[in-house]
Amino acid sequence: MEVKKRSAGVILVRPFPDGPRCLLLRAYRYWDFPKGELEPGEAPLAAARREVAEETGLTDLALRWGEDWHETPPYGQGKVARYYLAESLTGDVILPLSPELGRPEHDEARWVRLDEAPALLNERVAAALAWARRRLSAAGYSAVNEHE
Repeated sequence: MEVKKRSAGVILVRPFPDGPRCLLLRAYRYWDFPKGELEPGEAPLAAARREVAEETGLTDLALRWGEDWHETPPYGQGKVARYYLAESLTGDVILPLSPELGRPEHDEARWVRLDEAPALLNERVAAALAWARRRLSAAGYSAVNEHE
């Protein structure tokens, strides 16, 4: 399938007492990580950071595991999504109004335990989470907040 559109987003993780959690956003019944389409000439990582800020209000992202990414195979009508992995230690998630929609783009935001998240995700997004979990496991990431 020909790639016609590209989007970029971030799998955000945050340590909690019961283990690390990832941020999921829900639009209708569909759960995903913060992501959106690249603007003309925009680099994927810049787009991913912009989309996180626009969709959640979170701006303090630490790319502790580098700038590696996971990309989905083409889906829908030729869209490919690229996900980066970052830690977000501070900030409350907000769902701002979308000027285009006149309402928030998402209906809900939730920090979900990594072992519970796959049940909410479709196969394509679950594969991105599986990639992130392998990265986190290899790095020994746990519930302990090393920055305190």
